Amino acid sequence: MDPLAGLRTEEGPQTDVFLTGTVFLDIVLTGLDHAPVRGTETWAGGMGSSPGGVANMATALRRLGLRTALAAAFGDDMYGDYCWEALSESEGIDLTPSHRAKGWHSPVTVSMAYEGERTMVSHGHEAPKPCVSVAARPASRACVTSLSPGRVGDWVRRAHGEGSLIFADTGWDETGAWDPDTLADLSLCHAFLPNATEALHYTRTDTPEAAVRTLAELVPVAVVTKGPGGAVAVDGTTGEYADVPALSVEALDPTGAGDVFMAGFTTGTLAGWPLADRLAFANLTAALSVQHFGGSLSAPGWSEVAAWWQYARRIGGQSQEVMRRYAFLDDLLPGGNGEWPLLRATPTIGFRS
Repeated sequence: MDPLAGLRTEEGPQTDVFLTGTVFLDIVLTGLDHAPVRGTETWAGGMGSSPGGVANMATALRRLGLRTALAAAFGDDMYGDYCWEALSESEGIDLTPSHRAKGWHSPVTVSMAYEGERTMVSHGHEAPKPCVSVAARPASRACVTSLSPGRVGDWVRRAHGEGSLIFADTGWDETGAWDPDTLADLSLCHAFLPNATEALHYTRTDTPEAAVRTLAELVPVAVVTKGPGGAVAVDGTTGEYADVPALSVEALDPTGAGDVFMAGFTTGTLAGWPLADRLAFANLTAALSVQHFGGSLSAPGWSEVAAWWQYARRIGGQSQEVMRRYAFLDDLLPGGNGEWPLLRATPTIGFRS
C-alpha cells in the first residue's frame, strides 16, 4: 500500500524520506525477570538479532510504504553484510547514499528488556572518513534528523531550503544541563517529537501538556510522547490540538518503539491526515512493534495494521472509544493490502529467510 499514491506526480520528488545516522547490529535479550546482578549469570528467555540504530526508523518508514533513502556507513564484516542485505534487499531501502567502510567492524548494541523497559550496552568505533556521505542525498519530501548541542548538519539546512519537511527528535543529555540552546535549530524543522522526559527538561515545565504548548511556540508541529500515556501534540499550521492515549498491549520488547512512532506520525503528516489521526496511527504502529523482538524488524507493515483493525471489528476486545478513534482506518484500509509475513528478528544472523 502506498499512502501517498494520490499525491505523487512526475515532477515531485521520487524519495519520500531521507535520513542518516549509525546502523548497529542489535542483539536483543528478553524474558529477564530483573536487571543483571554483578557477579552472577543471568539467562534470558528470548533473543533476537536485527539491524538497529537508524535502521529502526528507516525500516519503519519503508514498511509503511514511504520511499526511503538512508546514508550510513556499513562495516565490511559479516554483521555489515547482514545489515546491508536486510535493509536493501529485504526491505527495499535505497542505500545509494551509503557506503561500505573497509576494515571497519560494525557497531553492536546488546539490549536487555525487563520490567517494561530496556537497558543497552553498545560498542563501536568511529567509521573511517567520511563517516557518512550525504553527497548523494536525493531530493525528498521529508528528512529525519536529531537535534544536539552540536547543531544539525549543513545538509539539513540545504534540505530545508529545498522545501523538504524536517522531522526532528533529540537524545538524552548525559551532562544533565539540558541547554535550551540545543533547540535553536527548531526554526528549520517542521515537527519536533521528544519524549516527555526530554520535553520537560528542555522547557522547564511540569507536565507534557505544558511542555508541548511551550514547544509549539518554537516549531510548527510539536509532539510529546508519554509512553503508556500516549502522546499530545499541537499543530500550529492547522490550529489543531490532540491528546491521544496509547493502546494497551503486552510488550515483549520496547526497543525502537519511539522510532516506529515517529515513522507513523511522519507517514500521516505527509499524507495530510488530521492531527488526532496521526497520533492514533503512530500509537498503533508503536503498540504493534513492541510485541515483537528487535527495533527495525519489529516495525509493522500495512497488512499488520489491517489485521489488527479487522480483528477489532470482527472479534472485539477494544472499547467503543478505541473503535471510534480508529474508525478512519475503514477508508484507509480497503481490503488490507500488504506484504505478509514480514521479516522478523531471529536469534542468530546465521538463519536466512
